[in-house]
Amino acid sequence: MTEDRRRRRSEPSELTPREACDRYLRRRRSDSTEKSVHGWEYRLKLFVEWCDGVGIETVGELRGYDLDEYYELRSANIAPVTLEGEMWTLKMLFEFLEDIEAVDDGLAERVRIPDIDPEERSSDTKLDAQEARALLEHYRQSDSDYGTRQHVFLELAWFTGARQGSLRALDVRDAVLGENPYVMFRHRPDTGTPLKNKRRGERPVALSPEVAAVVKTYLSEYRYDVNDDHGRQPLLASANGRPTSNTVRFWSYLATIPCTYGLCPHGKTIEECDWTARRHASKCPSSRSPHQIRTGTITWLLNRGWPPQDVAERVNASVKTIEDHYDKATPEERRERLRERMEDRRRSLIDQLEFQNDDN
Repeated sequence: MTEDRRRRRSEPSELTPREACDRYLRRRRSDSTEKSVHGWEYRLKLFVEWCDGVGIETVGELRGYDLDEYYELRSANIAPVTLEGEMWTLKMLFEFLEDIEAVDDGLAERVRIPDIDPEERSSDTKLDAQEARALLEHYRQSDSDYGTRQHVFLELAWFTGARQGSLRALDVRDAVLGENPYVMFRHRPDTGTPLKNKRRGERPVALSPEVAAVVKTYLSEYRYDVNDDHGRQPLLASANGRPTSNTVRFWSYLATIPCTYGLCPHGKTIEECDWTARRHASKCPSSRSPHQIRTGTITWLLNRGWPPQDVAERVNASVKTIEDHYDKATPEERRERLRERMEDRRRSLIDQLEFQNDDN
């Protein structure tokens, strides 16, 4: 009976491309965020549709030539950086299929990954430190804007360098505003606020007394007294509870519109400008998303002489990721960094460059 059952079982190579992708995504759900899985699902959906279109019914039929043909098709229609992401996802799928013996060994190595300059992988657009300073000075000196939601969002986004999802995940209880203030980022996937790096993303991030004072004012005067769907009290709260990711992005654009603190650099007046409206703020060429604020913060910290490892720990990213994706210093800023490092070395090592101090 057991042998009969074995004979009736399908071979792994007989999985359809759709079944194979579904199986792979189920495997990844246990160690990945829902957002990551959703992205992989979209990329692999395109591959499944291509297989259907060319008549590939099982993964066992796939050969290196098929992968190259798919690469050629996608490379003609999308940007290189998008192609890189799609091909890496496809490579991970085929590594999984090799592990379960559904395809020939070595097929994953036949997935071509475009060779892209790291500079091409991320946009240079960031909230410049001078712009951030002007915005924050306005908010801190304004009788009407001090402590508002836009103000507290910008203070936290700039000075923590946190991701959008991490800021959204903060609860009131995560803000410790005593003598040594800080916010605690926590991974809470069961109640709707996972961190990108899960438990490895959990960390306290110190706040200055000035930032803590803004948070206190916001909590006492401007925060909506609401809970989210899980009974938690979001720190950055909308009238309906915890904001969606899109809502946080809208807040970011509104908080960084330059006419908040001065004349419009685009020749408009506030009265005639649609960009000051909530749903149009993203159209302002000078407004910035949470990711662009994070990029600006990381660049600013590095320019101020913070060691890359310390920056990486504060913003929860690897040093390599910071170097490849977030450090958007101008050539002048990079030269100034090198000069500062030279001066640091001079102060500590210059005496050792004299022969008379050499015991040998």
